[in-house]
Amino acid sequence: MESFRTELEDINNPIVARDIIELEKKIRLFQEGKIDTDKFRSMRLARGIYGQRQPGVQMIRIKLPLGRITTKQLRRIADISDEYASSNLRATTRQDIQIHFVSLDKTPELWAKLEKDEITLREACGNTVRNITASAMAGIDPKEPFDVTPYAHEMFQYFLRNPISQEMGRKFKIAFSSSEEDTAYTFIHDLGFLPKIKDGKRGFKVVIGGGLGANPYLAQVAFEFLEEDQIMPFTESIIRVFDRFGERNRRMKARLKFLVDEIGLPELMRLAEEERIALKRKVYQVNEDSLPDPELSEFESEAEPEFIDEHRYQSWHSTNIVEQKQEDLFGVYIKLPLGNLSSDKARKLADIVDKYAANEMRITINQGYLIRHVRPHALRHLYVALDELGLAEPGFDSVGDITACPGTDSCNLAISDSTNISLEFERVIREEFPDLIYNNDIKIKISGCPNSCGQHGLAGIGFHGSTIKDKQGKVLPALVVLLGGGKLKNGEGIISDKLIKLPSRRGPDALRILLRDYETNSIDGEYYHSYFTRQGRNHFYNLLKPLGDVTNTLTTEYIDWGQEERFILHTAVGECAGVIIDLVATLFYESEEKLALAKENFNNKHYADSIYHSYSAFINTAKALLLTKEIKPSTQIQLLNDFQQHFVDSGLFPFEGDFKEFVLRINKNQPGADFAAQYMNDSSKFLSDIEAFRAKENEAIVK
Repeated sequence: MESFRTELEDINNPIVARDIIELEKKIRLFQEGKIDTDKFRSMRLARGIYGQRQPGVQMIRIKLPLGRITTKQLRRIADISDEYASSNLRATTRQDIQIHFVSLDKTPELWAKLEKDEITLREACGNTVRNITASAMAGIDPKEPFDVTPYAHEMFQYFLRNPISQEMGRKFKIAFSSSEEDTAYTFIHDLGFLPKIKDGKRGFKVVIGGGLGANPYLAQVAFEFLEEDQIMPFTESIIRVFDRFGERNRRMKARLKFLVDEIGLPELMRLAEEERIALKRKVYQVNEDSLPDPELSEFESEAEPEFIDEHRYQSWHSTNIVEQKQEDLFGVYIKLPLGNLSSDKARKLADIVDKYAANEMRITINQGYLIRHVRPHALRHLYVALDELGLAEPGFDSVGDITACPGTDSCNLAISDSTNISLEFERVIREEFPDLIYNNDIKIKISGCPNSCGQHGLAGIGFHGSTIKDKQGKVLPALVVLLGGGKLKNGEGIISDKLIKLPSRRGPDALRILLRDYETNSIDGEYYHSYFTRQGRNHFYNLLKPLGDVTNTLTTEYIDWGQEERFILHTAVGECAGVIIDLVATLFYESEEKLALAKENFNNKHYADSIYHSYSAFINTAKALLLTKEIKPSTQIQLLNDFQQHFVDSGLFPFEGDFKEFVLRINKNQPGADFAAQYMNDSSKFLSDIEAFRAKENEAIVK
């Protein structure tokens, strides 16, 4: 645990260094049984450390805002994966990279090494603002009104370590599309931004309250046009409301989409307006030069490369290459099965990109890579170099480019396999339906459970892991089939329709039936969603119904894809084991930490952040006392009401006035020095009074 400290010397940002030291400290305290398991889990998840299905190892999620990654960063991550993980880099649908099988003890050292190339783990997981995604074509898209790259990047920076978004009820997802075609799928995000120009001014169409999961919702329109300098204040207001009013006990109801559904969009917008007075910035002008310009290759034309398969090259050219808005420059997509890239290939890819393109790439939301700024004379040379690595597979974002989550390979929540069967699906398409690599209308997506990490709820043909019982009650691994979802050409999102459940081993046959039916009966040029709507749900149900019949089953159907033994349903029982300790004492300790942060921010004149840390201390302290009475409020607003009812109104705890109003002064005052000081002192006194009250209660119990 000490070796990482030498790595900290090269980190110029003291806030980052302290964060890494704090992680190392909390790991030690947890292993010594001095931190509650749930609190430690929350802390490490907010630092990108996620427990795997396999005991004793972690998945590390590396946060790459808008999927932007330089060749230098790619090499760094590859080296890290070799040293600490499994020598594989897995691209995700949120444009992150994940590495697996990492020892918890090594995570501070790993993080310190990543930060040398400005790569963070912070808030890649947990109840935080997750990685902010954006169209991979942003900055080079011929259809974009303007480049959303700096807006997405500055929003990432604004909310990183921001006290308002560290311990929310659930995660919060934000996306920026490069155009109204919505290639970023903003409609499935908590907040989505689509660039527009109105009367010569930049702004965004803003959508809110979307999400997939077991209960998918499409986002609603909050603004048809919001000026560019208002998107940051509005986002902060919404996150503040979500933190205060969002569900915290019922995990399946803890997303913003459920709050919007419960109180309605007008009320949400009213609550957001109430928060404006407390914002640190009422106007925020994004710096369009916040990121360095990419460094373009100096590659000069050479003789045509030899041994090129012209037919395959033309297939690759027509499916994997796009024209940029910059004249005589091209973007080149890399199709990656399951998003997997070995560390050895990653380093070689970085060398190739430096030679033939620019030093910056983007990870795509379907788990591929986009190489940018390739000159026409370099395309054939780039193809040959990629092909030697097995990275020139045609059919990017086509029927044969399947999106899949890790499933039972590593995830605790997965029910059945989603990776090996995806490879089988791709084999079926490649060998039996080769022309479908030119079809980018039908999207096939698969998840290992209903949570939709593989975005099956948005698929033309989707699957998610499940189980099914035969006539004797024996369990088989299964797939739920969903059809008809996706993104229409006008950018509108469509949620998939659940159809039928069938044994996993029959998945390839289901795919064959669906694709043959479409080839046979669709009208020339008809999109799959239109075909699904025209034919009707019953048509497809009847097609697949025989595959769902488990009256007669084969022995092999009790074995999941990629396995050799009979299927056993895995039930997650938690990620770690820990000593049972006093959670009330832990909450008091956290309140002290938050007040220390409040004081530090106050001294640095960061008054808005100081106030929010003081607010969090109020909430934590009141929660601790409510827990002594086994009262567990589901929202912070309910917590304030419950404390008033059970401790103030009852006379149990001496407090003058309305406790909720006292705490909620946070959104009734400008974040200046005077209020920040008073609020911090009030929160500190409240903690002291509660600790004294708790001590007297304990003394009475002993007597």
